[in-house]
This record gives sequence, structure tokens and C-alpha cells, in this order.
Amino acid sequence: MKVEFYRHELGQTEIDEITETIRSLFLTTGPKTEEFEQRFSDYLGTRRCLGVTSWTMGNFITLKALGVGGGDRVLTTPLTYIATANTILHAGAEPVFADVDPHTGNLNPEAAREVLDRDETIKGVIVVHLYGQMSDMKTLRKITNERGLFLLEDCAHCVEGVRDGLRPGALSDAAAFSFYATKNLTCGEGGAIVTNNDDLADRLQPLRLHGVDTYAKDQHKGKGYRHWDMTTLGYKCNMNDLSASLLLPQLDLIEERRLRRQKLCEQYDDLLADIESISTPCTIPGSTHAHHLYTIRSEAEDRDQILTEMSQHGVGVGVNFRVVHLMKYYRERFGFKRGDFPVAEQIGDSTISLPLYPSLKQNEQHYVVETLRKALAKSTSK
Repeated sequence: MKVEFYRHELGQTEIDEITETIRSLFLTTGPKTEEFEQRFSDYLGTRRCLGVTSWTMGNFITLKALGVGGGDRVLTTPLTYIATANTILHAGAEPVFADVDPHTGNLNPEAAREVLDRDETIKGVIVVHLYGQMSDMKTLRKITNERGLFLLEDCAHCVEGVRDGLRPGALSDAAAFSFYATKNLTCGEGGAIVTNNDDLADRLQPLRLHGVDTYAKDQHKGKGYRHWDMTTLGYKCNMNDLSASLLLPQLDLIEERRLRRQKLCEQYDDLLADIESISTPCTIPGSTHAHHLYTIRSEAEDRDQILTEMSQHGVGVGVNFRVVHLMKYYRERFGFKRGDFPVAEQIGDSTISLPLYPSLKQNEQHYVVETLRKALAKSTSK
């Protein structure tokens, strides 16, 4: 049997929507993008939304809009995809790390507080909602407010999350989302920024399209032709209507698909409950987990051999994530070393992400667990 790590759920509804767009006037940023932005903003309960080409560009232009540049320092977690820290570098700033919570893998607020108390040059914090479990936004907002720092959310894993009655984007200055191929909402490549700060949204608007003040869709609105002007030095990362067309039908199915993934996670929990050498993901009581990934931790000394065994037997697996600060580039440029952030390192060395998507079948899930058991047994017998 072969069980892919991920299968998208795009089907005839998305095909019909994108066909309608192809037959319409606009392919680039037009009415479909506007519709998606409004509906996504309504879903999250935020004032503004801007569609972009990726999480990376969304977070990058947000940093630029906040004035982050050379000489600045921004705090984030080392247990994340490299894009989180890389955008800080691309903005001309330097990433600073704090260790993570041992249960969720999210940025530990107390560790963050300690780093911020030692380093008054830090300008802001980027928090990551790892695997779909929201971070402690109330505490982190309090910490950043006390120091006059900005707070951004990396929501690449967390469209549907809720914690303390709050959704992504509720307390931060801005939240960036990913619609990459494997995300809960996907258009292959894409992203969005949401914010409740109108002034920040107005600064972001031209940054996503070369700094111009008028989009093609607006040039013929009102009386006569309107010339566009360049008001700032911007970039090229505006969402197009083809991408928005793929996303729009999925908005209607967000909760249905989240519940399906939740059920699959609960079944994984049951199937793996008797294996003492692994730990399963946790959900903070009273919160809603987005269940983007189902990531276990293995106590086996050779985690990578388990990954190899499972792959060789047709099961797609992943590692989310190897820690950023031990990547070659970061070690050589900043001098990071093993032991700097021990909790994040321990999690990064032990994670195994199992297949998780709404169309995963029961027999496939059983095969995944059976294959994991065999791989663990083989690792233990060595």
C-alpha cells in the first residue's frame, strides 16, 4: 500500500470557479481577489485582508511596513520553517530566538520575556502557531505591549485555530497565512495578511504591487481615466484572481474539513495510545486546534531510520521542523550551536509528521500506524 503524506481536496467546484474566472475579464488582482479578501476577513473577524503570493512575501512586506530594517532585531522561535526567520533577514534585520514550550512547541512566553529583558534593542516578536495549536496570544500581547513592541503571527498552520476565545489576527498587529500546496486552504502558492490596523493595511496595499497607488481594476472607476502614481518603493506579490478562485469554494468547507481532520487525529491518538516510546500532539484545553499536522515525537535514538523505514514501505512522512538555528547558514553567520535552545532542539530531533488530510481512509490510517510500529520495533532491536 502507498499512503501519500498529503493529498489536496480540490475538485469540480474549484474547476468550475476557475473556469468562470478564465472566461471573465480579470486574471490578475480583480473582483475574485476582492471577494476572497472580504470573505476571509469576515471569517476571522478582522477589519482588513490583503491577498499575496505567499506567506513569505506577506510577512516580509509587513515587516517593511512596520519600518523594520538594518540594525533592527526581531524575536521569534527556532522551531519553525526557515521562512519565518528568513523574512527578518530579507528585511535587513537580525533574528533573535527564544526557546519553546515543551508541550506545544510554541514560543515559550517566559523564555521570550527573559530574552526581551536582556535585549532592549529588539523591535518586535513573530509568534508561530505550530501544527495548528494557537500560542498564548494574551500573554505575548501583554509582554510586547509593556515594551512597546510589535507582535506578528505566523499562521501558516492555523487558519481555524481559537484560543481564549480569540482567532488569529485578533490581538496581533498583523497575521500572515500560507495557501501553499499542503495547507488546509490551498491554491498551490499563495498567502494573505490580515490586520485590524487600517493605517498598517493602507501602508501594505502599495507595497504588494511596486508601490503604486492604483490597481488596474480601479483605473476606470468613477469619472474618466485615472493615472497611477508610485508613492513608495514596493514589491511584486499581489494575489491574482486565478488563485482566489481556487480558494473561494474552500471557505465554505473550512469547518467540515477541520472536524474531519480532528476525527482522524483522535483516531491516531487511540491507535498509538499503547506505544510508550512516542508522544502524541497536545491540544490546550478550551482551545480549537486547526490540526494542520499530526506530529508525534519518538524516543528512538535514530529517528531518521524510522523515517526511512516508513518511506520505504510507502508511507509519506515529514519532519516539522529541524530547528532553524542549527541550519548551516545560521550557524556560520551567527555562531549558533547545539545547546542554545535545548527544548526546541529535542523536539526537532524527535518529530515525525504522519499523513493527515480529510480524504485519508481508515485502512490507510491503520497501515500508517502498522508501518510505524514495525519501524519502531526494528529500531529498538538494533
